[in-house]
Amino acid sequence: MKILIIGGGNMGQTYAQSFLRSHITQKEDMMILEKSVEKAKALEIKNIGTIYSEGAECLRKADLVILAVKPQDTKALFNSIKKDVDPDQVFLSIMAGIKIKSICDALGVKKVIRAMPNLPAQIGQGVTAFTSSDTVTRIELVMVQNLINTTGKTVYVESEKAIDAATAISGSGPAYVFYFIGAMIEAARDLGFSESQAELLVSQTFRGASELYTKSNFSYNEWIQKVASRGGTTEAALDSFSKTEVYEDIKSAARAAFDRAVELGKLKS
Repeated sequence: MKILIIGGGNMGQTYAQSFLRSHITQKEDMMILEKSVEKAKALEIKNIGTIYSEGAECLRKADLVILAVKPQDTKALFNSIKKDVDPDQVFLSIMAGIKIKSICDALGVKKVIRAMPNLPAQIGQGVTAFTSSDTVTRIELVMVQNLINTTGKTVYVESEKAIDAATAISGSGPAYVFYFIGAMIEAARDLGFSESQAELLVSQTFRGASELYTKSNFSYNEWIQKVASRGGTTEAALDSFSKTEVYEDIKSAARAAFDRAVELGKLKS
């Protein structure tokens, strides 16, 4: 199976490397379309497939075309590749907010799978929500799922609206975690720890807490209660969170990300 990835950024490279590392495809069958001369040169050095600068040179060769560009760039992308697209090709889009119908209408294709991966896919610990147009066959859907499974876990959703929701939760979610990590590191430094000590304390705390949560049947509230004793230090911190409405702020931030995903889908392509 020949795969063309359009966009040689973080996720484009992650997919290429994951597919090759899992031996689900060969380097000879991997193609990357990258317009940036600088990025193309960097990709050549990594030796993860054949690099192209023009769609006409590679589009018709592909069995699967992966759209891995920024949603703001879709109009220019669609205009540049439409003439070289085969209507029967399968397309996998990881562009936030861009609807399946928009892709079908803009490119004149029928088989589109829309997915939302996240950054931990770079280390095989990602999670991807995906759905598809009705014309994608069961075999084609399983083929694509096997590919994205190389980057972590996958969740199939019936409603395309759930992809926008996944964008807000798992797609953007790592940045929320890093934001909280940053605040914890600064707090540790303020309390007298060195930079390296602060980073170790915080990173290992997050790693350990995540492992405890994923490897047990306890809910997050049950784990909180295991840490927080009445009148203790943890309760004092949680009371502070409650007074400043941190819990509601996090939910509001996720809603803002969801609203932006929906807004991106309304951009003209």
